[in-house]
Parts: sequence; structure tokens; C-alpha cells
Amino acid sequence: MRSLIENRYGLFAILAIALLLRVAAAGSLQWVLDHRLQRSYLIEGDAEGYWELAGDVAHGRDYAIYTPPRRALRMPGFPALLAMPIGLFGESFLAARIWLAIIGTLACGLVYWLGRTTVDHTTGLIAAALCAVSPQLVGFTPLILSETAFAATLLASLVGCAYLGRWTNEPFGWKDALLATVCGGLFGLAVYIRPSWLLVAPATAALYVLLKAPRMAGILRGGLLVAAMLISLLPWGIRNHAVTGHFFLTTLWMGPSLYDGLNPEATGASDMTFFDRDQVLARGMSEYEMDQHYRQLAREYAFENPGHVVKLAFNKLARYWKPWPNAEQFRDWRLLLLLTAFFLPMITFSLVGAWQLRHQPWVLFLTGGAILYFSALHMVFVSSLRYRLPAEYPLMVLCACGLQRVMSGKTFRENSSN
Repeated sequence: MRSLIENRYGLFAILAIALLLRVAAAGSLQWVLDHRLQRSYLIEGDAEGYWELAGDVAHGRDYAIYTPPRRALRMPGFPALLAMPIGLFGESFLAARIWLAIIGTLACGLVYWLGRTTVDHTTGLIAAALCAVSPQLVGFTPLILSETAFAATLLASLVGCAYLGRWTNEPFGWKDALLATVCGGLFGLAVYIRPSWLLVAPATAALYVLLKAPRMAGILRGGLLVAAMLISLLPWGIRNHAVTGHFFLTTLWMGPSLYDGLNPEATGASDMTFFDRDQVLARGMSEYEMDQHYRQLAREYAFENPGHVVKLAFNKLARYWKPWPNAEQFRDWRLLLLLTAFFLPMITFSLVGAWQLRHQPWVLFLTGGAILYFSALHMVFVSSLRYRLPAEYPLMVLCACGLQRVMSGKTFRENSSN
């Protein structure tokens, strides 16, 4: 009993520190924005759009933004989360930032859960503690951007998969059918925040079938997972058909996003000036036609300019893995030093942890797969540190394994207990 109480207190202390640091970051950021920068957002653009859509959700208005209206620009998950503090406290940026601090703390708790489920309790605690004090994760949490909320939902889906991975020798029954369905729903929840997670569910199901026996039970569980995710997205797809005349499960912003990363002026950074210059919506294209138009332009440019595409891919890769933000506004040497001092050991210990778990591909996939997936994805789309941040949360489990190996010589095996 004493051990149980101490364990609980350890986790509670870590989460309390995580919350305290994130609330302090939220308050500090709001003060700087109000009194020094005198603007609403540290990183404008996406944040302003999310805030406006959150107001639409909170006040029951049409879910659309800009003129002509774009009704399928963003997934509704993050605006719906932001609508909660808006509904309770009005248009208070500070309340929204504190709400995001709570979500960021929840993400730290989910990291503990993932570490405990895949490895052991101590690893989960260390991983959660690393997330709690990570300067990049703490600093990014109060921004009105979807990364922290996406990290929490991403982690929830991975925790579900960790439990599903334990049931390897059981015959297929109603319990694992229920768990696979819940896992699929959690994947759907993450896709409602960030559509790029859509591809991970079928990849997870396929890997589960390959790695986990018996094969037929794996096929049934994996199939249920994917089906549950797709079913969870059906309401959004039906809504999209109603407002655009086309059925799709994500958004109509992939085309411009793809062209942003693959065009004659592309550098690897986001620069949407082409969209304002082209004004294709004002010239009569529908939102769906606009999306298809830019997809086609991006494909044509990639096929005609493979050398530039390869060069861009390496530029994007460097931007993704850079320890500090790429934007000029963050080029303070003290910030660069702080972020680098945390990032380089984190990556080093994560590599050590990955080597320790090299014979456990399912655990490696759940903890390190996300950061590699987004690295590959953003060799095509534009890239920056912010796209890496959600994947750093599960990576902390590998980092915790590597840290323990270096400090105490501890070795690891997959936690397969029920």
C-alpha cells in the first residue's frame, strides 16, 4: 500500500509541476502580448483562423472563415476544444491558454500511461517528467495552435494500441473487439484535430497483423480499428457533402498545403502569398475545385522538377530536426541555447533507448514511429519544428529508456502483462 501511495504521489507531483510551468507560460505569454507586442497571437495566421472558427462553434454560427467563405478549411476538433473556454469565459485569450495548459498536462499523464503500458512504471514516470519540463513543449503549449491538443489525442490512440498489443495469444472475443473499436475512435478523435494522422491507423493495423499472432485475430482487430476510425469521421464527411457537394473525411486545404511545399518559389518554409496572389476563389472556383487545382499544380511541378523536389526535401528535413524554431522572431541566443541543451540529449538518449528496444518493433513503433512519420511527411509538405513537437511526447518513452540504460545499465523487455 505504501508503495502504491508513493507511486501516486510521484505521478501527481510530476503533473503538478507540468501544470504549474504551463500556466506560468500562459500568463507570461499573455502579458508579453498585451504589454509589449500589443497583439493577440505570437504566431499569427493559423492561430487567428482557429480562434475565429472556435467563436463560430461557441456561438452556433456557420462553420466558415474568410470571404468567399471556406467551409472545409480546418478540421473541427481544435476549434471545438477552444470553444469550451470561450463559451464559459467569453473571448478571453488567457482562459484559452490556461485550458491548453490543462490539455498539455493531460498529455504528460498520457505519456506516463504509454510508458507504463509498453515498458514499466518507472519508465513512464521518467518520460512524463521529461515532458513536464521540456522547454519546447512547455513554451509551445499556450499558443493558440493545435499541436498540444493533437499530441494529447495522438497519445490516447497510441495508449489504446499499446493495450491492444498485449492481447496477442487470445482468441478474438467481445473484449478485444471493444478495445479495437475504442482505439479506432481515438484515432478518429486525433484526425478531428489534425488530418495527417488518418494514414497512421491503417499502417498500425497492418503492422499489428504482421507482428501479433494469431493472424486471423489480428486481422479482425486491425480491421475493426480502421472501420471504427472511418465511422467516427462519417458525421464530418456527411456535413462536408452537405456544404460542398462532395464527400470527403478531412479538409479541402491539402491542395494549397501541398503546393506550398512544391512550387517554383518553395524553400521548405510556409509562404502562402501565392494563394493571395492567385485569388482562384474570387475568380469563381469552388472550394473543392481550388483544392484539386493546387493538387494538380503541385504534382505537375514535382514531375517536371525532380531535382528541386529532392533539394527541397533535404531543406525540409533540416528544418524539421533543427533544435530551435526557424522563424526570425525566435532567434534569441538564450532561447537557442536552452532548446538545444534539451533537444540534443533527448535525441541521443532516444537513440540509446531505441537500440535497447530494437527487438521489440511494436514498442518502437508506438514510441518512435510518430516522429519518423512526420519527418517523412514533411519532406513533402512544408516543415518546421512545430510539426515535430506532438511526436516528441511519445518519443520521451524511448528517451527515458535510454537515460536509464546510461545511468544504471538497466535493460528492458516489452511489458506484456494484462
